[in-house]
Amino acid sequence: MKRGFPLAIQKQAIQKLFRQTLAFQRGQTATRRGVSSAVMLIIFLGAAPLYANTSEEHLPTLLVMGDSLSAAYGIEQEQGWVTLLAERLDGEAHVVNASISGETTSGGAQRFADIIGQQQPGIVLLELGGNDGLRGLPPAQMRTNLATMIEQSQQAGAEVLLLGIDIPPNYGQAYRDAFTSVFHSLADEYDIPLVPFLLEDIALNKQLMQSDGIHPTAEAQPIILDNVWPELEPMLEETYQASSQ
Repeated sequence: MKRGFPLAIQKQAIQKLFRQTLAFQRGQTATRRGVSSAVMLIIFLGAAPLYANTSEEHLPTLLVMGDSLSAAYGIEQEQGWVTLLAERLDGEAHVVNASISGETTSGGAQRFADIIGQQQPGIVLLELGGNDGLRGLPPAQMRTNLATMIEQSQQAGAEVLLLGIDIPPNYGQAYRDAFTSVFHSLADEYDIPLVPFLLEDIALNKQLMQSDGIHPTAEAQPIILDNVWPELEPMLEETYQASSQ
């Protein structure tokens, strides 16, 4: 990332110019206009940003808060869908991946406030809940944790995209229905966009799933991104417009 001159360098430059200006004033009789010009130059340099902002520093930040599905579990990091997202954005946004394999909504909620405070994202992609379901944890508690992160995002001025997930049928239809309904009810309550099933067109295709039957392969990652993109793209457009105003 290109940055402006460090603080110490800029201070040295300003001090040097100030000394040169004083020497000039002592050696010659400066006109009022000349003195004013020199002083104005010093004031201008002193008022300049000590770290010049670049276009990258003004880019919107996308925070991905997820589990192994977003942490590129079992594949190379650069093959994961979050990395592919950053590549598709091609420098038009700063993507922060705070996903951890094995993360539950409880673990995510515990660390979320610090992360969002540090990163100050414009958009939060919330992809958690799968491990809650695989562990048979109460959907009501999962809902509470996700709601907490959604509310914290909105209070910080960030838009939220909720990425839903499903669990295998062997968990029972009643639990499965209660689990998946959490994502839909949260999207309705908080008026946020939802990707109903992140692994659509992937989960039932053995060629696109790793041997554990839970995690997608590298070949599946572009499909995941394509599942996310239709909901994310309009959010990006709104964020770009807001950041340019």
